[in-house]
Amino acid sequence: MKFIIDNWMLILLAATSGGLLLWQTLQKSQMGAVGTAEAVRLINREKGVLVDVSEPAEYAAGHAAGARHIPFASLEGSKDLPSNKTLPVLLMCPTGARASRAAGQLRKAGYEKAVAVAGGLNAWREANLPVQKGA
Repeated sequence: MKFIIDNWMLILLAATSGGLLLWQTLQKSQMGAVGTAEAVRLINREKGVLVDVSEPAEYAAGHAAGARHIPFASLEGSKDLPSNKTLPVLLMCPTGARASRAAGQLRKAGYEKAVAVAGGLNAWREANLPVQKGA
C-alpha cells in the first residue's frame, strides 16, 4: 500500500497511457480500414473481393488489378457485389475516403467483413502492387 501512495503519479501515468493505447486500437478497428498487406492476405487466403468505388473516369485512369468496378453512387443493391455476405469485401478509391463510407454502407447492408483499404489506390501503388488502366 505504501508503494501505491508513494508512486501514485507514476501509476496514474501508466494507467492513462495504457488507456490511450487501448482507445486508439479500438478506434482503428471501428474505422474498418486495413493496410495493403492485410488486403492482399484477405484476397489470397480468405477469398476476399476487391471492389473499386471510384467514378468511371477515375477507374479508367488506374485501378488495382482484378478489382470489380462499382461506383459509389450505384453501390447499394448492386448485382456485382458477392452474394455471400460473409466474404471479405475490400473497398478502394483513389484516397480511401469514399471507400470508408462505402464500407460502412455495406456493413449496414449485412456484409460482415466490409473494410476499406487504407490510403486507397495511392497506398496500393506505393506498395508496388499491380495497377491496370482502362475499363
